[in-house]
Amino acid sequence: DSYTPDVDWDPQTGNGKPFHYYCWGASSSEVEIDALTGDYNILRTDIVMDVGNSLNPTIDIGQIEGAFVQGVGWCTLEELVYDKSSGRLLTSGPGWYKIPGCGNVPIDFRVHLLKDAPNKNVIHSSKGVGEPPFFLSASVFFAIKEAIKEARASSGKGSGDWFTLD
Repeated sequence: DSYTPDVDWDPQTGNGKPFHYYCWGASSSEVEIDALTGDYNILRTDIVMDVGNSLNPTIDIGQIEGAFVQGVGWCTLEELVYDKSSGRLLTSGPGWYKIPGCGNVPIDFRVHLLKDAPNKNVIHSSKGVGEPPFFLSASVFFAIKEAIKEARASSGKGSGDWFTLD
């Protein structure tokens, strides 16, 4: 039996409802890159996040900003290093990688809470907001990749050629 109402997920068949509710969000980021050094600046990020009826919009916006910046670190600063003989992940904590700082926050950072999207199945029609915005930072990763693609095209390196950004 599930402790959460209306959740009945069967992992064997892939049928049912795995979560009580879903959180949705969208982000768009604009970046500039230094084609010689690879340094980047996040010029602007816009986020719209579904938090249901927010209990405290200031706290929710802070949570969204924090998760997004943490995700920027994950997408752009962390490097996964594995032990070649055992395959064990060596970079497994904040002592092993650069944590995002003030320079990794978008210069123009706009966060909006989706209006009129109550979650009628929970107290005060709210939704959890801690981790869902984390992956919205992928907009920075893909903006950087597109900026590099354009820099490569303008320097004659090919416009549609595949390249790995890792």
